[in-house]
Amino acid sequence: GGEALVSIAGNVTSPNCGVEMSVNTTAMKFDVYYGKAMHYTLMVTAASFVQVLLLVRQIEYTNAGSSANKVSLLTIGQQAIMDSYLCLVHLTTGMVVEALFNAFATAAFFEFMIFSIFEMRYLLIIWKARRPLGFQEGWDTMRRELSMLYSRFYGCLLGGIVVIYQMQKYPSILLIVSYGYWVPQIYHSARYDHRKPLLKRYIFGMSITRLLIPLYALACPKNFFHSEPANRLAITLSSWVLLQVVVLLLQHYRGPRFFIPSRLLPAKYDYYRRIPEAPAEQDCAICMMPVGGAADDGEGGGGG
Repeated sequence: GGEALVSIAGNVTSPNCGVEMSVNTTAMKFDVYYGKAMHYTLMVTAASFVQVLLLVRQIEYTNAGSSANKVSLLTIGQQAIMDSYLCLVHLTTGMVVEALFNAFATAAFFEFMIFSIFEMRYLLIIWKARRPLGFQEGWDTMRRELSMLYSRFYGCLLGGIVVIYQMQKYPSILLIVSYGYWVPQIYHSARYDHRKPLLKRYIFGMSITRLLIPLYALACPKNFFHSEPANRLAITLSSWVLLQVVVLLLQHYRGPRFFIPSRLLPAKYDYYRRIPEAPAEQDCAICMMPVGGAADDGEGGGGG
């Protein structure tokens, strides 16, 4: 019923000719196959739409320069690169399978919109917050800053393709590394003692929606890719993302440096320390009169 591939096996025997053949063939139910593909693209499109809403809320939350500086540039950049790869994969799949072009082109369009409009804009906001002078010294300086940002992003994009090609025999390692996108934010918050850089709904929403595609491919036994289930890798990947989310939440509630021993932390100025009592003979820095004694003498003189 729900299987897209049907295997047929048989034997052909001719006693008169002394011929015996075994036949194994596989047929595809295109209606079931296209149905699974449509369900997959609907899932990707819905997840992309949710990611757009989460990004808009997060950008509004850190729209001010000081707040944007709390967000890790590497975290947003790594997510943008992942979305660009998904856009290329979905668009290529739609071009290969013409009957599914519209569905996969829609999914690719949403992925393209996420990384090219929202995530690139967010990268620009963070970059501007860290280098404000570069955007205040004229058009030439601002153009140089934009060129530096875009060249680094697309350089990492092309470098990632080379790394994927060289490590295509180790897909599990690539998957685990690529889904460590919260690690730079954890490090950034701990290093600079930034509190609450990300919305909790953004953390939860992005973690869940980005896990949908790999879990569909690894844990669904009748998936669109016809890949064998890899439940151990699916559990490892989910646990890895969950661990990062837990650390982010603990940083949110207990402080960004909660996991660092206090003896290793630098000393911080205490703005609420008690002011030591002044000695009786101390002079006033304004009138150069003794503090305490002058006031008592004045009051006594006035009464007399």
